[in-house]
Amino acid sequence: MFETIKNAFLNKDIRKKIIITLLLLLVFRLGCYIPVPGLARGFIEEQISATGNSFLALMSSVTGGALANGTLFALGIGPYINASIIVELLTVGIPALERLSKQGEEGRKKITTITRIITIVLAVVQSIGIIVNFAGGFGSMGESDAVNWALFFNQQWLAIIYITVIYTGGAMLVMWLGERITDYGVGNGISLIIFIGIISTAGDSIVGKFAEITGNNLAPLFEVLGFLALAVIIFFCIVYVDLAERKIHVQYAKQVRGTKMYGGQSSVIPMKITGSGVMPLIFAFAIISFPSMIMSLVPAWSDALAWWNTNFASGTWAYVLVLVVLIFVFAFFYAQIQFNPEDVSKNIQQNGGFIQGIRPGKPTAQYLKKINNRITLFGAIFLALVAFIPSFIFSFVTKDSTLLNAFSTTGLLIVVSVALEFDKQLQSQIMMKNYKGFLK
Repeated sequence: MFETIKNAFLNKDIRKKIIITLLLLLVFRLGCYIPVPGLARGFIEEQISATGNSFLALMSSVTGGALANGTLFALGIGPYINASIIVELLTVGIPALERLSKQGEEGRKKITTITRIITIVLAVVQSIGIIVNFAGGFGSMGESDAVNWALFFNQQWLAIIYITVIYTGGAMLVMWLGERITDYGVGNGISLIIFIGIISTAGDSIVGKFAEITGNNLAPLFEVLGFLALAVIIFFCIVYVDLAERKIHVQYAKQVRGTKMYGGQSSVIPMKITGSGVMPLIFAFAIISFPSMIMSLVPAWSDALAWWNTNFASGTWAYVLVLVVLIFVFAFFYAQIQFNPEDVSKNIQQNGGFIQGIRPGKPTAQYLKKINNRITLFGAIFLALVAFIPSFIFSFVTKDSTLLNAFSTTGLLIVVSVALEFDKQLQSQIMMKNYKGFLK
């Protein structure tokens, strides 16, 4: 990867794109430190630690700590990601959206507009949720130390509208930065914003740990070194599985068209073990955290919330069981969306291809479906192991919650996936420039 980065900087055009990407990411990081007037810094972080909500801890690490600190970009890229997922799922179930997705550039623009509208709606809802859950937004004034009501003339409704507008505007600005990185930079802007948020959170946690080192106390140093050593080993295992794929060989028969002969070649269909990426994990964490977030909005459900937090707290057997089931469900759901055996089989048959030992048509589709289900099963098992084992291993090295949240299992998987994708993007950019230079 370092060789790829070196070659990329030697090319003027690619170097310019990398600089644009870094500048836009710098703007994102600056926004993560801009405080929102009237909202106490660090209050939300205390509430997240008190509730032990793993999903909110993950979202805080994705935003580079902006959610915990209640800054301008507290929502980060979360609303846009959720909106994209909703639109993707609706495209499968609503024929009108499915037709739009197949209309090329014009259809893509319309779907992008729909996604942005849903992003605004979700940002407003999440902003209100932050106020209700952490700032006592709908309680009596003075109950919470999170909001300085005097700045809003002791008008609760004015403070709620103000904070909602600020957070929604911040979420839309992050979305705009991500789109600009995708258009003018290198790689997928949304993924890079998530990547830089997680890395920043991890860096802040490590720096904070080093600050605890004194002449008579070297325990934090050994704690960080042991933690980093385990992280490198886990990174290696994740990369090994992430790059693993099953290659299905397809042979194409020779065809004579006019005076020319086509075909007679072989190709492969690569099927990755982790084809759905980290989305099943994120969805599973979101679903299992959703009931507690809803119950916390209704004061009358305080007893139900206490029961839920007792029986479904992170680490309980019920929590583990439900989370594993959700991971498997979403892994197979995404596998069905991303890979359609019938369409692949039809394309192979129309191009005169066949899988050796398998008849074209329905038998090929059944064979591909069986292989896809088997690979998805192993991928779901891997995601379930990633969801629990690294945290269990890290707990032997440190009990520091900031380090454990910074190197969350899902965060590790996201970092690896985005880093590999960025390396592929750079390689393709370099190859494209080399080809252009050769043609000239």
